[in-house]
Amino acid sequence: MLSRIPRARALLLCALPVLALLAAAAFAPLPYTIALPGSTADVLGVDKGRQVITITGAPVRKTTGQLRMTTIVATAPGTDIGLDEVVRAWFRTDQAVLPHDSVYPAGKTNQEIEKRNLGQMRASQDSAVAAALGHLGRSDKDVQVKLHLADIGGPSAGLLFSLGVIDKLAGDGEGGDLTAGKVVAGTGTITPDGTVGPVGGVALKTQAAARDGATVFLVPRAECDDALATRPDGLRLIPVTTLKDAVASLKALGDGARVPSC
Repeated sequence: MLSRIPRARALLLCALPVLALLAAAAFAPLPYTIALPGSTADVLGVDKGRQVITITGAPVRKTTGQLRMTTIVATAPGTDIGLDEVVRAWFRTDQAVLPHDSVYPAGKTNQEIEKRNLGQMRASQDSAVAAALGHLGRSDKDVQVKLHLADIGGPSAGLLFSLGVIDKLAGDGEGGDLTAGKVVAGTGTITPDGTVGPVGGVALKTQAAARDGATVFLVPRAECDDALATRPDGLRLIPVTTLKDAVASLKALGDGARVPSC
């Protein structure tokens, strides 16, 4: 003979496993990384006592204005991220929740990840120099360029490195600065032929740029929507697909001419 369980007690018994699962989820680490706006650095200036761009074999211009590369800061590869942190970050515009494996390669140690990021930065610097010299019609046999930026890895500064080399060697081509004295920031990978590629984290990088005084932000065209989503007030977004686009837009901006926008 079966006894009947009161309805309230039955509901409670059914709810207990669900509550237990929710409680476990709240404390279990989740496969996410939380990112925030990071530092920016003026590639025309000095970083930790050293010029970011050093050029020999050709006259170097004295520049005004700034070309600021931008970064994001993400929680360390081995950091456990809980449900409460994910929920809190999800509703903030100055944080982003990213799949862990989209930021850090799966199965790699912290040392391996750091080595990979530094390797990407070195490759990006080589591509940036090749793109800049190619744009100017100069040869690396005659002009030597060294790039230095401490404690930053990855390929996303390529576009800004190229623009910095061009500004130091040629400016706007008419005796003025490529920046027209403005604080210009941006992001984007670059290939030796000058193609600019997307990098991710643009919505956070625009916030870092505005925080550090930029009024213009060069963004890979494919990431315009992301940049517009949280664009800080007063920050002008200029889409680019090639180094040639970026140079032309900055020249037009300095001349007061029409400039593309996201």
